[in-house]
Formats: sequence, C-alpha cells, structure tokens
Amino acid sequence: MDSGASSPFFTDAYGSSYRLVEPGTFVMGDENGSGNPNEQPACVVEITQPFFLGERNVTQAFWLDVMGENPSKFQEGWSAGLRPVEQIDMDEVELFMERLNERDAEVMHLGLLGEWRLPSESEWEYAARAGTRGRWSFGDKDIELDEHGWHAGNSGGTTREVGLKKANPWGFYDMNGLVQEWCADHWVKSYEGGRQQTPMSVDDAQRYVVRGGAWFTESDSTRCSARSFADRTKRSDGLGLRLVWSPLDNQPSIED
Repeated sequence: MDSGASSPFFTDAYGSSYRLVEPGTFVMGDENGSGNPNEQPACVVEITQPFFLGERNVTQAFWLDVMGENPSKFQEGWSAGLRPVEQIDMDEVELFMERLNERDAEVMHLGLLGEWRLPSESEWEYAARAGTRGRWSFGDKDIELDEHGWHAGNSGGTTREVGLKKANPWGFYDMNGLVQEWCADHWVKSYEGGRQQTPMSVDDAQRYVVRGGAWFTESDSTRCSARSFADRTKRSDGLGLRLVWSPLDNQPSIED
C-alpha cells in the first residue's frame, strides 16, 4: 500500500483532516516476543475496505460544538480547545457519533456520502504501523519517542494540543501517547483465531479495546502493538477518541 502525505484527504468544518487509508495486509500484534501476552499470537490481517482516519484526535472544541458541553479535565489556557477531549465514556462517544451522523447525513466529502464511526482495533494498528514492523513506526529506540509522542517522561503531567509532535509515515499524529483512544472492538485477551478488519464483538461484553498509550503511561504502553481495555462506563483524563469516516456502500446517482 502507498499512503502518506500524498494520499487523498478532506477537511471538516473544524479544520480537522481525514486521510485515506487504502486496503492492504499487515502483521498485527507482537512479532518478536518483547510485548505482552495479550498481543499474541501475531496474525496476518487483511484490510479489505478503504476508510478515512482522522489525522488527529477529536479536540475539546469539536466535542463542545457537537455535544454542548466539555467534560475534559485539562481545560486551562487559551489553547485548551485544541487539546484532545477526554473523560468520555462509551455511551457519550456513541451519542457523539450519533449526533454527528445526524448532522452530516447529507454532507459529501470528495463527492461521497459517508458515516462517522470508531476505528476497529485492526484498522487502528494498521494506521499506527503505517507500513512498518518495529515497536513504533519510527523504529525501536525509546530515545526517539519524545519527537513523536507525549508520555510520562515528557508530558509534564498534562495533555497537550493535538498534532504538536511528528506524524507517522502515513500522516497521522499522536498515535503513540497523548491520550488512549477508544476502539469499536470488545476486549478479547489474545489474538487466538486471528482478526479481520471488522470489530470483534462479544455478547454482553462491557469492556472495549483502547489503544495508543497516554500522557501518563510509560513508553512501552505507546508501542504500536500495545493494547489495553476500559469498561464502557470508564472516564479517564487520558482517554479520548479518533474518528473514522467511511463512504456508504450505496451512493446517490448523478440523476439524484
């Protein structure tokens, strides 16, 4: 797959950009045995459908405009609106996307209608790896993490504005640190049986996958394959979201 700064993208009314992630195949999980047991067994995953992923996390300003309130802990300073929204549970995330889809039902991007949703866990790792196979998309050395993400060693005990660090090779910011990100998958503690592009669903499950590490986690938790979970009712000042926009299968005809 050939993605990155040259791939198609669109920008919404808040100045947020969503970049095309094209289909491809990658190895999901810990290949070299240096990760956690829940990252194994590593498995080959095929991404069959293209999607557009937010270059940055959803900001406090974006959330406030859609929801009418800002639950975030870190609201100090004139630039707080550019920080990621946090302290949002899954019920609130689902309501946010419902309102966004209602509002944008007839809004076209690149000539297409689509819908907003969370990334699946496999989509998230595919975009985070950006065609690489190391611990991070920039390599395997912890010392280089400071240039790419906010974590316990450099955050100063707070979130920061989105997009201040270097993007990964496909143009996505803050995939390693800043805030963990809700995924659409229910939590399953291993990759036994493999994975697909679609989210894992477990009857009556209350735990969801969260990815990316946060401003308060150590560097190991920001690796591309590192994974964790949160109860759907959890609110944390280190937990936010990143949006996917997917074109609808049925598009209006030119005559319409």
